[in-house]
Amino acid sequence: MIKIILILVLMIGSLSADLTSDGVKEAKNGNFKKANKLWTKACDIGSMGACFNLGLLYNNGDGVKQNKLKAKELFGKACDSGHIRSCYNLGILYDNGDGIQQDKKKASELYAKVCDSEQNMGGCLNLGVLYSTGEGVRQDKSKAKKLFGKACDNGNNNGCKGYKILNEQGVK
Repeated sequence: MIKIILILVLMIGSLSADLTSDGVKEAKNGNFKKANKLWTKACDIGSMGACFNLGLLYNNGDGVKQNKLKAKELFGKACDSGHIRSCYNLGILYDNGDGIQQDKKKASELYAKVCDSEQNMGGCLNLGVLYSTGEGVRQDKSKAKKLFGKACDNGNNNGCKGYKILNEQGVK
């Protein structure tokens, strides 16, 4: 019984990977409607990369009617499963209130998750901006400077600029 379950899990994983990569090929060729179908199937069987890609389609209106709420749902599903790029994009939606209710506190939580993962320094940069301005979090320019520094140390030029500005202001 355990062997059968293991085989099924491996087959589903392989199928979702194939559907996801086939969707990428279709999207690169500009066939977003076909990519949408493939990624929908892959997302439904657990490919968080496919859910992220679908979220991008709906966020940008590529091959589908632009729908920020649908993008939020797809990014949320993938983020909840640990897909960091989805968390970052979801944070941007909340931060900007782009098609969804703006929630700077939720954005800060998502950016913190992204920054802590060290997979995307944009999360550290954006969280630093929120700490610098006091939006969604208690204003703390020292914390902002540390976040900008972390982003800078990992190659984010805007993080370097933020760090420099706060350093020139005498922020410790």
